[in-house]
Amino acid sequence: MPPQSAVRVAKKPLRLDDEMQFIRTWIEKPLSTGAVMPSSKALARTMARYVDPTASGPVIELGPGTGPVTEAMVERGVDPSRLILVEFDPDFCRLLRTRYPRATVVQGDAYRLRRLLETYVRTPASAVVSGLPLVTKPVLARVRLITDAMSLLAPGAPFVQFTYAMVTPIPKALNGIKAEASELIWMNVPPARVWVYRGE
Repeated sequence: MPPQSAVRVAKKPLRLDDEMQFIRTWIEKPLSTGAVMPSSKALARTMARYVDPTASGPVIELGPGTGPVTEAMVERGVDPSRLILVEFDPDFCRLLRTRYPRATVVQGDAYRLRRLLETYVRTPASAVVSGLPLVTKPVLARVRLITDAMSLLAPGAPFVQFTYAMVTPIPKALNGIKAEASELIWMNVPPARVWVYRGE
């Protein structure tokens, strides 16, 4: 077994590679990537905290990128075979398939969620976790996404979304949906907040 210092050194380039790939993708496609850097561990753990690892049904992650929130959910105890990772970027998809070979990686547009996942989701999902840049999309696209997500979720199961904005990215007046927000997460670049939506 390698000494502990060797393990630490081996892990650092992987994180740096992730950050460089994320920055490169953001430069090429800023509106679809939505973030300059991958989610910090603090943000990823906050999002994963809302996912019950003992619940039945798949866990759907939208826009996982290089997988920091995926990693946090697996560390929390979510079985990777329950994960359905929906990612638009083909390079990120290849990376996710390598890192999480037991997960189902679906390349496609998450804003067409119900149609995209109709052959993958056979039982109600226990959570939808989203890293999508919702605030860059028109309100109607956001409403369609949350409506599609709620149709895939078990009753009371969470739709977990982070945002850099100070207000909810989903309209507050949306019927049948209640929302709660985390404290501002300062240990992220830029600071972020997690919103959780559930059907009433």
